[in-house]
Amino acid sequence: MTKSPKPKTKKARLIQMLTRKAGADVATISEKLGWQSHTTRAALTGLRKAGFEIVAEKPANGKASCYRITAQPADAA
Repeated sequence: MTKSPKPKTKKARLIQMLTRKAGADVATISEKLGWQSHTTRAALTGLRKAGFEIVAEKPANGKASCYRITAQPADAA
């Protein structure tokens, strides 16, 4: 079984993280992509403006919000 190649762009890596069932929080995304937290939040806004539907889920235990992509624009496929 071969693994699929890593996405080349940070945007592609961000989309990949957000399409996982568990999603990702700002701290995790920032660490993985080498971004500051405000850059990560701006990237999430950019994806929303591009037509991605992103939901934020706030866990009841006081942890950070997790973001997930629930729908992508037709031209993103």
